[in-house]
Amino acid sequence: MKKIVMAALTIAASLSLGGETRVGVIGLDTSHSIAFTKMLNVETSEPYFKGFRVTAAYKYGSLDIHSSTNRYPAYTKQMEEMGVKIVGSLADLLKETDVILLETNDGRRHLEQALEVFKAGKRVFIDKPIAASLADTLAIFMAAEKYKVPMFSASSLRYVQKVQAARAGEYGRIIAVDAYSPCHLEPTHPGMIWYGIHGVEQLYTVKGTGCVSVVSVHQENTDMVVGVWSDGRVSTMRGMRGKPAPYGCEVFAEKGGRISLGGYEGYKPLLMEIIKFFKTGDVPIPPGETIEMFAFMEAAEESRIRGGVPVKIADVMARAQAEAAKKKLD
Repeated sequence: MKKIVMAALTIAASLSLGGETRVGVIGLDTSHSIAFTKMLNVETSEPYFKGFRVTAAYKYGSLDIHSSTNRYPAYTKQMEEMGVKIVGSLADLLKETDVILLETNDGRRHLEQALEVFKAGKRVFIDKPIAASLADTLAIFMAAEKYKVPMFSASSLRYVQKVQAARAGEYGRIIAVDAYSPCHLEPTHPGMIWYGIHGVEQLYTVKGTGCVSVVSVHQENTDMVVGVWSDGRVSTMRGMRGKPAPYGCEVFAEKGGRISLGGYEGYKPLLMEIIKFFKTGDVPIPPGETIEMFAFMEAAEESRIRGGVPVKIADVMARAQAEAAKKKLD
């Protein structure tokens, strides 16, 4: 607890005195690490980012996903060119930084790495997917609570301007949501968790929690998931492979009828939310929303495996909670 308090005081002091808050990056196996660092270290025209700089990075990261591991050489070089020190261990990174961007592409490693960050008492943003399973997602939130360290996870698609407007009620009551995104499959991450999470995040940003059951229709190039919410409203998520496979979200709203909310608008809105979180420690997304998103995706995968039968969110949650309770958080 003493370490956590001291870490919080260090961040507060650096901000109040106009000093630099040192940002550490875990995982150089994703373009997000490069994009965030470039905005903080190179593209210095954004006043909101003043005082935050990526100073150190630990490159691992995925260990056995080739599409991720083959990025290490180029991304390590790019980080060094932006003035970032590459350290040899996670422990070294935590000693030399104040706040953390956990960017490891492999969600299976997030619980293990997040635990070390929590123990060090440092605020952390965990990039999507927060984990590779619902059980690990629950365990990460349990660990954050245990160590009293604020954290959150999100896709940049959550912060599309019109998506946020719909969440804020600008279009009145949302009757239904039809979200869609690319949905490349990765054997280590079931179903939509690896990449379809982008569309699921838009769906939940607008719709909110309360899904009770899910049905999945699976074809070679498409996954169509239909969710029924507790008030009887129905919404969908379409995951696409091949071309075209755009990002986007349409809603049927009380004001305006059918409205397209648009797709990817860059990383800046998400990074602004991350920096706000680093400054305040206020978590911008209710944990229950992120947890239900993963329950939705896990239920969709179970429905696919079982030939498209309806799967209850409550059943998936109960099994995951039992599994999460067995995980070591020390």
